[in-house]
Amino acid sequence: MSAVATAVTTREGLLQQLKSCDVSERTELIRRYKANLDLQCIVNLANEARELLRVDARQSLARAELAIEIAETLDQDLARAHAVRIKANATHFLGSYVEAVELHQRAAQLFETAGELKELGRSLSASILSLNLCGQYDAAFSAAERARAIFTQCRDELRVARLDINLGNVYYRQDRFAEALQCYRRAYDVVVKHENNEGIAAVLSNLSVCLISMGEFQQALDHYQDARNYCEKHGMPLLVAQADYNIAYLYFLRGEYSQAIDMLRSTRLRCKEIGERYHYGLCNLDLSELYLELNLSAEAAELARLGHTEFVALKMGYEAAKCQAFEAIALGQQGQAFQSLKLFAQARELFVAEKNQVWPSLIDLYQALLLFNEGRHFEARRLAKAALDFFDSSHLTTKSVLCRLLLARIAQRTNDVASAHSHCKEAIDRLEGVQAPTLRHQAFLLMGQVHSSSGNKKEAYECFRSSREALEMLRSNLRGQELKLAFLKNRLEVYELLVDACLRGQYSPNSLEEAFGYIEEAKSRTLMDQMLQPVFGASDESGQSDLVRRMRNLRDELNWYYSLIELEQLRPEQRSLEHIKRLEEQVRARETDLIRVLQESNLSSSPSSGMHAGQPVSIEEIRSAITPETLVIEFFQTGDRILACLLTRDSLHIVPVTLASRIQNVLRLLQFQLSKFRLGNDYAQAFQESLIQSTNAHLNNLYDELLAPLRDRFQSAHLMFVPHGPLHYVPFHALFDGERYLIDDHSISYAPSASIYTVCMRKRVNESGASLLMGVPDQNAPSIVDELKALSGILPHPNVFVGNAASEYVLRTVGANARIVHIATHGYFRQDSPMFSSIRMGNSYLSLYDLYQLKLPVELVTFSGCATGLNVVAAGDELIGLARGLFQAGAQSLILSLWDVHDQSTAEFMTSFYGNLQAGEEKATALRSAMLGVRAKFPHPYQWAPFVLMGKYADLKEK
Repeated sequence: MSAVATAVTTREGLLQQLKSCDVSERTELIRRYKANLDLQCIVNLANEARELLRVDARQSLARAELAIEIAETLDQDLARAHAVRIKANATHFLGSYVEAVELHQRAAQLFETAGELKELGRSLSASILSLNLCGQYDAAFSAAERARAIFTQCRDELRVARLDINLGNVYYRQDRFAEALQCYRRAYDVVVKHENNEGIAAVLSNLSVCLISMGEFQQALDHYQDARNYCEKHGMPLLVAQADYNIAYLYFLRGEYSQAIDMLRSTRLRCKEIGERYHYGLCNLDLSELYLELNLSAEAAELARLGHTEFVALKMGYEAAKCQAFEAIALGQQGQAFQSLKLFAQARELFVAEKNQVWPSLIDLYQALLLFNEGRHFEARRLAKAALDFFDSSHLTTKSVLCRLLLARIAQRTNDVASAHSHCKEAIDRLEGVQAPTLRHQAFLLMGQVHSSSGNKKEAYECFRSSREALEMLRSNLRGQELKLAFLKNRLEVYELLVDACLRGQYSPNSLEEAFGYIEEAKSRTLMDQMLQPVFGASDESGQSDLVRRMRNLRDELNWYYSLIELEQLRPEQRSLEHIKRLEEQVRARETDLIRVLQESNLSSSPSSGMHAGQPVSIEEIRSAITPETLVIEFFQTGDRILACLLTRDSLHIVPVTLASRIQNVLRLLQFQLSKFRLGNDYAQAFQESLIQSTNAHLNNLYDELLAPLRDRFQSAHLMFVPHGPLHYVPFHALFDGERYLIDDHSISYAPSASIYTVCMRKRVNESGASLLMGVPDQNAPSIVDELKALSGILPHPNVFVGNAASEYVLRTVGANARIVHIATHGYFRQDSPMFSSIRMGNSYLSLYDLYQLKLPVELVTFSGCATGLNVVAAGDELIGLARGLFQAGAQSLILSLWDVHDQSTAEFMTSFYGNLQAGEEKATALRSAMLGVRAKFPHPYQWAPFVLMGKYADLKEK
C-alpha cells in the first residue's frame, strides 16, 4: 500500500488514481485520502466531463459518478451541486431526458441554497435542453427568464448567447421559426466573437434545422457542412456524427435516396462506435422508413427492430412507436399478417399514450390494408371508414385518398361495383391539383379495372393511360440502381393491362404499335436510362444548361417541401395547419415554376446516342437501328399468357404463343440435363448419345411451345430475340425442330429490350485501339493459356495479361482505350444476391458493383468463362447480372455464356469466332459459323451452344 500512498499524496495524483481503479478500490482510496480531496477536485472533474461530452458521453458519466462519490464523502452541498450537474449533462447527452430534468432541478436547488447565483444560472440554462425534449415548455421559458436575468446582472454575454441557443430550440419546437432564428443569429455573433468552439458548432447546426423548416434548403445544407467541418477540425466526433446524420436527413428529404442511405449507414456505424444512442436509433428509424418506401421489407424490419430497442431503453415513446409501426408494415409486406397486426396494436397504444393525433388513424389504415389482403373485408372496411372520418376532418388530403382507394378495392373485391366507382371518383377528384403521382397511378389503375369489369373498355383504356403517365413521372424521380429495381415491385401491372387493352380494342389508328411501345416501356428501363445518362465530372458541371440546373433544383426543392408537409402532418405535437398551409403555398409556386421550365426546355441528350434518358425509344428509332434482313422476336408475358411481337423494318405482328406455366417445367428439365456435365468428362463420354437425345427432347419441346407457332414468319436471315421473364434463360439458337437447330438456318443475337439494342447501335465506342486479352487459368481450365496464345495471333494489336497480371487495374486502364476486350476466366453467378455476381481476376474478384464504376467504350467484350451470361430477372424485367454491368460500362456488344463451359470446346470456339471476325464476317454470322464448326467435333449443345451475342450484331448497311 505504500506505493499507492506515495502515488496519491497530491490532489492531481489522487484523481488520476481514482479515475483508473475499480469501484471497490476507489471507495477505499477516497476514504483513506479524504484530506486530499476538496471542491476543486470536483470542479476539475466537471471541466473534464464537459470536454468528454462531445467525445464520449459514457466517459463523461463515469466522471460524474466519481464526483458524486467524492461530494458525498465531503458532505458539502456545493460539491454535491457541481457533481449532480455533471451527471445531468452526461445523462442528457446519453438520451435520458426525464432523468436529466430531475438532476438539473436538484443541482439548481443546491446552488440556490449555497447562494451561488452564477452557477444557478448555468444550471437553469442547461436544464432548458432536457425540458424542451420532455415537452415541458412553460418550465423551459421560466428557467430561461431567470437565467437571462442572472447572466445580464453578471454581465456575462457568452452565457447569454448559450442561453439564446437553448431558448431558440424551444421556439423551434413550437414552430416559432422567426423567433428561433433571431435567437440563433444573436447567439452566433457572440460565440464567434469569443471563439467558443462548442457554441459555434451548436448554433450552426441549429441554424440549419430552423432554415429547413423555413424552406431555405441550400442555406441549411451549407450550415450543416460548416458545422461538420468545424467539429471535425476541433476534435468533436460526437457532433461530427450528429452533423452527418442531419446532412443525410436533408438528402432524404430531397429524395436523393442513394446519398441518404450511404450517409445514414456510415453515420449509424459512427454513432454506435462512440455510444451516441439517440442518433444511432434515429439512423435505424430513418433507414427503415426509407427502405419501406422502396419495398426492401426485410431490411426495413430489421432496422426498425434495432431502433425500437434503442428508443425503449431511452424511454422515448414516440420514436419507439414509429419503429414498431414500420416493423409492422414490413412484416405485412412479407406476408406475416398475424405478427404485423400484433405490432400495429402495440404501436397504436403507444401513440395514444403519447397523445399523437394522426398516427393512431394512420395505423387504422395500415391495419385495414393488411386485413384486406387477408380477405377479412368486413374488418378492413370498418377500420378504413374510421380512418377516413379522421383524415377528412383533419384536411389530410393524401391520407383520405388512400382510405378511399382501399374502400374502393374492398368494394371491387366484394362485387360492389357502384361503391368502387364512387370511391375511385372521389379519390381522383380530391387529387386534382395535388402533386401525388403514386396515388394518381393507383387511383387511375383501380378506376380502369372498375370500368373494365363494367364493360366500359374505352374508359378503362383511358384510365390505364393516365395511370401509366403518373407511374412514369414517379419512376423518373427515383435515383440509384437497386433502389429503382426494388421500387418497381408490383407496379408494372398497368403495362400488361394497356397491352391487353390495345390488342382487344382499336382505340387508336396504331394500336399494335402502341401496344409494342408499352411492352418496351415495361422492360429494362432502368438499365437503359443508366446507359443513356451522361456522366458529368466536376469540370462538366458549369457546362450544363441553366434550364437543366433549374429543373433539377426545382425537383429537389419540391421533394423537400413534400417531405416537410408529411413530417408536419405526422409530428408528435399539435399539428400547425397554418404552417402546412404555408408549405403548400411554396409547393404550388415551385410546381408552377417547374411546369414553365419543362415547357421551355428541350433537354440536351446524351452525346453517345442522340436519345434522352428517361424517355422511351420510338418504334421508328428501333426500326432504323436494325438491318433490312432482321426479324425482332420480342416476347412479353401478361398474366400466364406469353405474346410474341414480330418486328421488321416495315411490319409488326403481335400474336399469342403459349402459357408461361407450360414453359417453366420444360426449362427446368433442360437445365437439369445440362447440369449433368458437372459429373465429369468420363460420365459425359460414356453416356453421350443418351445425353444428346434427352437434351434435344427438351429443346424440341421448347421449340414447339415458343417457335413453332411463329416459324412460317421466319423469312429473315437474322433473328434477334428479346426475351421476357423466364425466357431470358432459354437458348433460342439451340432450339430443335426434330431435325435442325434454329442456328442452322439463321444467325441469332439477343437483347434485354429492343430499346437497349438501339442504344447499343448508337453508342460511340473506340474505333481503334488494342485488343486486350486477359486470362486466369486454373486446374479446371488449363486451356486458357492456349486460348489466349491462339487469339494473340489472330486479333490486331494484342495486349496479353495472364494470371496475377490480369488485374482489375489493367481492365480499368487498358480496357478504357481498347477496341476489343476478351477475358478468359470463371464467372460466379449469385442467385441469392445477383448484385454480387463476379468474375475472377488475377488478384481480386470483380463484382457487378465494380463494373458499374468502369468505363469500357469498346466494340466487343467477351467472357469465355462459366455462366457469365446468367441473370436474375428482377421487377420491370430488369436483368441483374454481368451483362447489366458491362452494358452500363459502355460496351456495344457482349459475348457471354448461359451455363458452365467446356474448356477445350471453348478454346476452339473462340479461335474460330475471332478468325471469322477478322476475315470480315459480322459478329452474328461469325458466331454462327463458329458454333457450326465446333458442333462437328462436339455434338452436345452443352459444348457448342453456351455462348450468346448481346447488343450490336452487325453494321447497318444495305445489301
